[in-house]
Amino acid sequence: MKLLLQAALRSSKHRILAFFTLILLIFLTVANQAEMVSLGLMANSGVEFFSMFGRPNRDYVTKQEVEKVWHKIDRRDRGKITRKQAAAYMANHQKHNILNRILYTLSSKFNLQENLLRLVLVLVLVALFKAVFLFSSRYTSQMLSIRVTQDLRLQYFEHIQSLPISFYQEHNIGTLSARAVGDAGQIASSLNSCLTNYLQTPFTILTSLLACFYLSWQLSLVIFFGLPLIVLPVIFLTKRIKQVSRQMQKNQEHFTSVLIDFLSGIHTIKIFAMEKFSLKKYQTQNDRMADLEGKSAMYSLLTRPVLHLITTFCLAFVIIFGLYTLRMSVAQLLVFCGLLHLFYEPVKKFAEENNNVQRGIVAAERMFEVLDLTSSIKDADDARWIGCFEKSIEFKKVSFKYKDEWVLKDVSFVVEKGQTVALVGPTGAGKSTIVQLLPRLYDVQEGEILIDGSNIKTFTQKSLRELIAFVPQKPFLFYDTVAENIAFGVDFKREEIIAAAKKAY
Repeated sequence: MKLLLQAALRSSKHRILAFFTLILLIFLTVANQAEMVSLGLMANSGVEFFSMFGRPNRDYVTKQEVEKVWHKIDRRDRGKITRKQAAAYMANHQKHNILNRILYTLSSKFNLQENLLRLVLVLVLVALFKAVFLFSSRYTSQMLSIRVTQDLRLQYFEHIQSLPISFYQEHNIGTLSARAVGDAGQIASSLNSCLTNYLQTPFTILTSLLACFYLSWQLSLVIFFGLPLIVLPVIFLTKRIKQVSRQMQKNQEHFTSVLIDFLSGIHTIKIFAMEKFSLKKYQTQNDRMADLEGKSAMYSLLTRPVLHLITTFCLAFVIIFGLYTLRMSVAQLLVFCGLLHLFYEPVKKFAEENNNVQRGIVAAERMFEVLDLTSSIKDADDARWIGCFEKSIEFKKVSFKYKDEWVLKDVSFVVEKGQTVALVGPTGAGKSTIVQLLPRLYDVQEGEILIDGSNIKTFTQKSLRELIAFVPQKPFLFYDTVAENIAFGVDFKREEIIAAAKKAY
């Protein structure tokens, strides 16, 4: 989790946007709770007869009980009781029923029962309030995701450019490209889930729980019965999903690598008629990927039905207990069940969002495997700029090895300015290595390389490499125009580019 947040919230701009998103999510929670109360107001059409005259444990009422209560309501002895008078009596005499008093207070203050237009206006305002925060919270979270992905891709690309050639020999192109695109996107997506799960969800659960206990502590005890039944499946499925996600992302690298190898080596594959061999390799990785995706889908989709089943049983118990034991009205039960739904829904979503969080954690781990690497080839603090080559290049007792195998051992020679030197030898003799040691694509393990008597490590890498012209065995063309490939990032005039192209035939 720490790596996920570290990867996503490196920038102060992202932290500010994340905080703003959190505030909007909190307002969205308040809007959801207000919506539940407004539905209760809509359902609170009047006062039930037995709720006003009867006792909670009986299903009948006597004439004497009616007359006794009648005079308490109709104090002016007008011979009739209005709905408003009955609601006021219920709110004042059923002091244990806090929800009834809340509904009565709101209804009487805004005169909702006698003014249908005002009731509709309240519902519209609540709906508008929720719609505004629903859109704004989702929009800001999406913008946060987009910006995080953008910055992570840039940071990743900038960092791998600073790493030595040995890094690229240890990692294939498929692995690096998968982490740049797939993992960065997954981290950003998981950040949204993280904001919902670990910031909005606790606020929603806490406020809804307090509201439920404030309204009816008896009914709220159902929560403590249902919560363990919800938490256990979440813990089990979370472990499974994280395990499968790690396997999926690792296999994704192999899958991408096989595809890139095929596209890069298509000429070799066709000339040796090895299409079936390539297809078999691709099919193996593809089948493995489908198998892991199937497992991930099963665990992800299994979460909500299991939790839905448990919460439905809890809601059913609340309705039965509230109606037949506590003698609550439909309006009161509607509000309470709505708040209970707001309590359970984030818990159910927690499992789903947590699946995405676990994938993001795995993606962050993989991305930081690269971001935490440091280059072994660095400029010295006092490195200077080399502007020109005056006298000679000298290899002085140079030794170099790839891992444990020595390629060069105690090599010494001098090349004077103006000389043309050819290095001849069999494959693996170290010819290419000598050429790559000069611009410090690798550093020597023993000895030193001198230019005009100065060790090349005393110069900046940029100035050293700009001093050297290099023509590779296998020329590489970037995905750009021919002119841009020739100029390669330098602002040459078009006439100069054409002249260079003619000289190179």
